[in-house]
Amino acid sequence: MIQIIAGAKGKGKTKVLLEKVNNEVKSAKGSIVYLDKNNKHMYELSNKIRLVNVRDYLVENHSEFLGFLCGIISCDHDLQSIYLDSFLTVAAVDNENINIVFDKLNLISNQFKINLCISISMNYDQLPDNMKQNVIVSL
Repeated sequence: MIQIIAGAKGKGKTKVLLEKVNNEVKSAKGSIVYLDKNNKHMYELSNKIRLVNVRDYLVENHSEFLGFLCGIISCDHDLQSIYLDSFLTVAAVDNENINIVFDKLNLISNQFKINLCISISMNYDQLPDNMKQNVIVSL
């Protein structure tokens, strides 16, 4: 399952994402990974959540990001959820490949039974139609 927190830049998506992940970890049966473009939120996350700075791994395009994500999943058989802040930046997604990446994320999520929660710097009305049903928060 993929959940989306959508809104323009600076509207508070990261705050919502951090609250959601910190609440989930209290009752989590598996492990949780938080992917970000830096380590800025390290001290706002529970120490039970693994923070990964994607930029440390030289991910340059959406294909590399999808491979990186699959690598994380393959190394942790207890993985329950992945939280992804700044989706467009971290995953190197633009208007031309957003549908391709989202469809692949759906396949990955379903195949490996991993919950994905992403924040995306787009307003609800800017999202492609196939993503709108996954929006849980629109700021």
